[in-house]
Amino acid sequence: MHFKLKEKIKKKLKIQKIKKPIKKLLTYLFILKMDNKSKKQVKEYDAKEFSPCDMKVILLGDSAVGKSKLVERFLLDDYEERNMSTYALTMYRHVANLDGKQYKIDIWDTAGQEQFQTLHASYYFQANCCILVFDITRKITYLNLKKWYTEMREHCPDIPCILIANKIDADRNVTNKQFKFATQHNLPFYFVSAADGTNVVKIFQEALRLALDNKINPPNKDDKFFEDLINDKDLFDDLDD
Repeated sequence: MHFKLKEKIKKKLKIQKIKKPIKKLLTYLFILKMDNKSKKQVKEYDAKEFSPCDMKVILLGDSAVGKSKLVERFLLDDYEERNMSTYALTMYRHVANLDGKQYKIDIWDTAGQEQFQTLHASYYFQANCCILVFDITRKITYLNLKKWYTEMREHCPDIPCILIANKIDADRNVTNKQFKFATQHNLPFYFVSAADGTNVVKIFQEALRLALDNKINPPNKDDKFFEDLINDKDLFDDLDD
């Protein structure tokens, strides 16, 4: 299947060989196939639920660190929850006004898949910002940040990332502690509480602005190249023929 897609790309670009990373190319194909499969299997989804977003924000961290609660606390009732069984994840579609313009933003949550210790490449595909979360009441979730950050950087070497220490309502004294992971990786760092709302809006607002900057000024030109390809509808016509 990927051979046919590669041939169409070579024909479109009038080249003999594709020099771009094949991993990204196959990731595009995977997402395309999953979307097509979902459309056939879940008839009640309308076109709106599959409309492309302007930006994508992903959440990472161990299970039960409060990722879903953080998103729901930020969005309250102003979102469309899209439970995609094909992907085994939850996407929240949110419309935000940034610099006087409206943007459709998909916020991706792992929906428990992090228990398998790794996420599919499609989770990171076209992400514009990452929110990395740990639970201040469980040290292991802090120690596991290295694993999640390393995996994220393998797929998204250039996107901005924010580090979040969640559940500070359980121990306010934790805000006096220093967490070296943030300084070691030069990450913006916030103490938050999904329970009482401390800094929740603030961190998501920053994430959206960082995502917008990444979208408008992508540090990796290859990302723009692939985005233009994936948005070319003619390129993916009749792949199943």
